[in-house]
Amino acid sequence: MECTVRWTGLSGMTFLAETGSGHVLAMDGAPDGGGRNLAPRPMEVVLAGTGGCTAYDVVLILRKSRQDIRGCDVTLQSERAESDPKVFTKIHFHFTVTGRNLKPNLVERAIKLSHEKYCSASIMLEKSATITHSYEIVDDLATETQATPAN
Repeated sequence: MECTVRWTGLSGMTFLAETGSGHVLAMDGAPDGGGRNLAPRPMEVVLAGTGGCTAYDVVLILRKSRQDIRGCDVTLQSERAESDPKVFTKIHFHFTVTGRNLKPNLVERAIKLSHEKYCSASIMLEKSATITHSYEIVDDLATETQATPAN
């Protein structure tokens, strides 16, 4: 895996990252640090990437467990050290998993497997941060209705 990060110019603190898969991601600094708030901060990108990594795992594991999963949101709340290096010191993941007749033990198992075995981002961050998890299951009882033509 590779990535190239390029500063966009002499003014401001905007950077463009081009990933090995050919995608471009913008990052910027806070206005008080010379940035213009045009894109997420680099550490926000790290947090978002970690959320994406674990959500991907949870969805995949639940699908393989033959669960009728319809949605998976994860909200990450973090704290960072006050002095440099301002590493993450605490990260809490809250999963909202939506589906039909989801088994709580399988949702819990999917989150645990992601945290302990599959999500390399959260496993790496665990070296500096205390990581906790919580979850809720939303039963998707929405039924598909057919529209009736108006008279």
